[in-house]
Amino acid sequence: QMRLVESGGGSVQTGGSLRLSCAASGRAFSTYAMAWFRQAPGKEREFVAAIFSNGGLTSYADSVKGRFTISRDNAMNTVYLQMNNLKPEDTALYYCAADRLWLASDPRYDFWGQGTQVTVSS
Repeated sequence: QMRLVESGGGSVQTGGSLRLSCAASGRAFSTYAMAWFRQAPGKEREFVAAIFSNGGLTSYADSVKGRFTISRDNAMNTVYLQMNNLKPEDTALYYCAADRLWLASDPRYDFWGQGTQVTVSS
């Protein structure tokens, strides 16, 4: 079992930055691939970024490439999402997810957090 707790969301203006964190409890964090998804009001949940268990492989949605960076610290059981040059269309509830398999954008992750809200105003 793994519990995921996101933090770092907030309200920023267009062009601003935020760093999301996802703290994982439970053993063997370093054996899990991690990902970020987001869901805007009235829209389906969508993939943002994923990182392999050892951090050696990453995947990004086209909409965030060059602006967002996913990273992880296995010693701290934490995965991060650095978000730069934020746009109003990035406004959403951001979720952290974990799975032992490399799923990348496939949403069938075993474990999910409760989400942290990001709001970008123009």
